[in-house]
This record gives sequence, C-alpha cells and structure tokens, in this order.
Amino acid sequence: MIERTEFKGKPVLILKRNAEDKYPFSFGASKARLILENIEEIKKFVEENQEQA
Repeated sequence: MIERTEFKGKPVLILKRNAEDKYPFSFGASKARLILENIEEIKKFVEENQEQA
C-alpha cells in the first residue's frame, strides 16, 4: 500500500504493509533518488537476507 502526502510543503511517499501498519516507511524525493541510485545493492541485500525478513 502506497500513499502520497506532503511534509513541510514537499512531496512524500509512505509505504505500508497494510492499512493498519503501525510503522510505515516514508521518504521524500531526495531519499527516493538515493534508493534508485543504489537499487541493485538493495536487491542483493534482500536476497542475501531473505530468512531474516
């Protein structure tokens, strides 16, 4: 589940596991860009740590 909102006038994405998620993950455009620049390393990290998720 993804929501779009604003924080201090800047756009923010909020990622939730479900509608009742108590601890959503939120970030703005700057962090989104950083994630995209490092997406392959993030994918590798997830693959290496599948059991812990």
